[in-house]
Amino acid sequence: MRIVIAGGHGRIALRLERLLAKRGDEVAGIIRRTEQAGDVLAAGAEPVVCDLESASVEDLARHLEGADAAVFAAGAGPGSGIARKDTVDRGAAALFADAAEAAGVRRFLVISAMGADREPPEGTDPVFAAYLKAKGAADADVRARAGLDWTILRPGLLTDEPGTSLVALADATGRGAVPRDDVAAALVELLDEPGTIGRTLELIGGEVPVAEAVRAVAQR
Repeated sequence: MRIVIAGGHGRIALRLERLLAKRGDEVAGIIRRTEQAGDVLAAGAEPVVCDLESASVEDLARHLEGADAAVFAAGAGPGSGIARKDTVDRGAAALFADAAEAAGVRRFLVISAMGADREPPEGTDPVFAAYLKAKGAADADVRARAGLDWTILRPGLLTDEPGTSLVALADATGRGAVPRDDVAAALVELLDEPGTIGRTLELIGGEVPVAEAVRAVAQR
């Protein structure tokens, strides 16, 4: 497969690139700054410099031509303000979906956030609340697109602990933490499982091997 990842220098994206390259896929990671290229190359992916906050649909679609799947893993990241939560976590997701449709790439995965489907609780930090709202709006946009075979993955609290390859994956899991290693592993399995198309799934650490958890969800 050829897979294009938006946010190719992110901590989940770099892990995903390594896994996909290891199994023989051709991977491109879209990055904002040229100085990020070395890390993407080291992960086994082709770095593609394209600013998702300023690119046109046509520009981005050219990078998606010939791809079998697209993964939205971009985010404004820690330290960004409310405005960039909207322009990246919502706006860039919509742009990437537009470009995938324009390039004829149907398989489309999104890394979202647990809690994006409801109003943030009273007292939530305003920037984090804006992040959740932006993620929720992006998810709603993707779900409305008949031109995409989408799957939305909402991990719990992300950690950099070594992956266990044991997870809980369901429409609703409850709160919990999950290593980024295991999120990347779940994305690899989701890419190959058409039974998860049209599903919004939550992921936390659990007791079921990743591949088995994805197969089980696809059969429900």
